[in-house]
Amino acid sequence: MDVNCEKTICLTFAEALNNALNLALAYDPAVVLLGEDIGTPSGGIYKVTQGLEERYGTHRVRTTPISEQGIIGLGIGLALVGHRPIVEIMLMDYLTIASDQLVNHAAKLRYTTNGVSHIPLTVRMHIGGGTMGGAQHSQSLEAWLTHIPGLNVVIPSTPEDAKGLLLSCIRNNDPCVMLECIELLWSKECSPVPIGDYVIPLGKARIKRIGTDLTLICYGRAVSWCLESAEYMEQTYAISCEVIDLRTLTPLDLPSILASVRKTGRAMVVHAANQFGGFGAEISCLITEELHAVLAHPVIRLGARNCPVPYTRVLEEVYSPNVRQITEKIKSIFSIGNVS
Repeated sequence: MDVNCEKTICLTFAEALNNALNLALAYDPAVVLLGEDIGTPSGGIYKVTQGLEERYGTHRVRTTPISEQGIIGLGIGLALVGHRPIVEIMLMDYLTIASDQLVNHAAKLRYTTNGVSHIPLTVRMHIGGGTMGGAQHSQSLEAWLTHIPGLNVVIPSTPEDAKGLLLSCIRNNDPCVMLECIELLWSKECSPVPIGDYVIPLGKARIKRIGTDLTLICYGRAVSWCLESAEYMEQTYAISCEVIDLRTLTPLDLPSILASVRKTGRAMVVHAANQFGGFGAEISCLITEELHAVLAHPVIRLGARNCPVPYTRVLEEVYSPNVRQITEKIKSIFSIGNVS
């Protein structure tokens, strides 16, 4: 493919995903798309696949019945016979229906066949709340997936990362789950995305903001919250926060996390998923095991409340972490009074 990372185009999150899918379909005849309502005329709920069926035909962009287990099962079968399927699960909540195929088959086949079979399957799932989706359409279940050996779990926070990480997933010979935050998919905000082929390696975090006093570790829609809080703490209290966007949960870029926390001496993990049993607990434990002797403060976690996601906007805002809560947590680390 032609690589030109010096030139960019301004795209929304959904447009960047569409751009990546278009490139993959154009350059690799083994790539096929499967999912509910992904074809003409809708192009999916968020228009991510808009125009692709018209361009590449129904034999490569196939709208499926409403059967999440069947969608992933078909994807696994196609992967076994030489295709590179990209399947869409409309909401991550439906992972409960599709988990047998994903967990017991896709993730295990390379291991159980002693490396003979590879499953180059990419599963796109829409994740999280913030849009009044209610208890069955707003869950963030990424911790379930990170517990399964054999799966790569990816969650971008920007249009640039959405494109680069999706293309990397498509080319990977093992199953990858691409988690796309619903709030970001609905966003009309554009940002620069490299033109042409652009791949971000899996397992490499990005430092979004350099700091010296505290490391904020986050991913997905929590990244923007942390950046806003970090800016406030810098301007108001001269506290310098380093913000790390994990981008990939498995494989995890633990060296980058440890290097940052070793420098700052303090760490806080923020995610939109429930705090109890969330992925932040694993990160907190890994940091503590490795750096307990140099930490100036215990590692702090911040996630959503341990209850189903409420439907009403007022209650959902109380349920979910936000900039104010992050700021209050940071202030408590440095023994500063409540936010005014």
